[in-house]
Parts: sequence; structure tokens; C-alpha cells
Amino acid sequence: MPLSTKEDERGSRTDVWLYCKHMREVFLSSWERHGLMDAEVLVQAPVPHVLEKVLGVEPQAQSKAAAFTKAFLKNSIQHPARHDLKSMLTRKAVILGYIRPKKEKTKRNSKKAKGLNARQKKAMKIFQLKPEHQRYELFLPLQELWRQYIIELCSGLKPTSSPQFVQQKLLKADLHGAILTVVRSKCPSYVGTTGILVQEFKHVFKIITKEDKLKVIPKRNSVFAVEINGFVSHIFGSKFEQRASERSAKKFKVRGTIDL
Repeated sequence: MPLSTKEDERGSRTDVWLYCKHMREVFLSSWERHGLMDAEVLVQAPVPHVLEKVLGVEPQAQSKAAAFTKAFLKNSIQHPARHDLKSMLTRKAVILGYIRPKKEKTKRNSKKAKGLNARQKKAMKIFQLKPEHQRYELFLPLQELWRQYIIELCSGLKPTSSPQFVQQKLLKADLHGAILTVVRSKCPSYVGTTGILVQEFKHVFKIITKEDKLKVIPKRNSVFAVEINGFVSHIFGSKFEQRASERSAKKFKVRGTIDL
């Protein structure tokens, strides 16, 4: 080979090497400054005509050049090895798929807890006082507590208080602890019975006397007297045949005369 030919070949190789070096620097600089889009433009740029003969390449259509570039880049990308994948997946949670679990509807028990009925309460003797508890002195604190309660309810029970005002308060008041006296009754044996009211039911009063005897007085056909700090009020039992809870919400009508 002549010397001139060798020198030309060396010069061509040097030019190719300098061109590749220059393109690499431009590509990296463009990547850092402008991002991937400008770098892709440089990669897909046509080869200068000066280097076509040196590299032994022929100019191609733009579509073929783009397809070749994509295939070349795809083959050039290094795929992760198996050991790399294993290290990536070790001790790491990888979500392959997620399905939201359906909440199980808990069936609510529509039936409310039922209390004891009247027959069960009667069988268990809930409302019956034990004989050892039927003592007058045991209920004296209850009577004192009721006296304070009724005085506060009637705004102090002053001598100037209206009798009608006191009676209206007594109609809806809780009478447990009050001292009741039977003043009139169709059954003569009840008249004169006095004691502390310990239980009130719809149709009867249960009174504990000073002789430690528990008396059951029917409300119907009986008149009871209640004395509070000098005020004496009469209760007509026939018009009082209600439970204490029902009586507190009832509206009583004023009547002129009431018979037994």
C-alpha cells in the first residue's frame, strides 16, 4: 500500500474518532442541560456526508433510520440479571394485584333487650319487702328526705303560699316517704291508719306504721291526708289510680265536689 493511502486511512480514522468523541460530549451535555428530548434528536441526526464514505454507510430514509435507531438502542440496553432481580425482591413487598376486601355486614339485632314482665317480677318477689326490713325506724331518713324535697318543690312552703299552688305540686310529686293518714274510707277498718308511704302502685299504697306493720291500703274509695309544715292536703284515692310516673305527666281537672 502506498504511503499516501496509509496516511489517508489514518486521517479518516482520526476524523471518525474525533467525530464520535465530539458527538458523545454533545450528547451528554445536551442530556444534562435539556433532557431526553434533545438527546434523542442528536442520536437520530443524519451522519455528515464527509463520513459516509469513511464509515461505509449509505444514507437511508428517515423512517428506516428511526426504526434502526430504536432497534439498536433496545439491543444495547442492559437487562437486569437474575441475581439482580433476586436482590431487588428480597425483603421487599411487591404488590402484584390488589382487591379491596368486602366488608361483611353485621346483622344488627333489631330486638331490644326485653326486661322482666309482670309475671316474672311477681315470681321473683321484687316488690315485696322482706320481714326484717319492715321496720318504721328504717324509713325515718326517707321521710326526712321527702320533707326537704317537697318544701323545695313548693318554693319553701311559706305561710303566704297559696293552698291551690301546694295542691297542684302535690298532685305530680313523688310521695314515697310522705306520712299518709286514712281519714275516710268505705272500709271502716282503714280509717285512722297512718304511716310512712314505702311503695306506691297503680291501685294501692303500702304504708309502714309505727308498730312496724306493713299495711296495704287500696286507693279506691279512700281519702288520705298529707301534712307538711302545717299544711294539710287531702288526696282522693279514686282519682289517684295511676302510677307515679304517669301521674307526673297528667293534667288534673279542678272539680267542685268529689264523692268516694
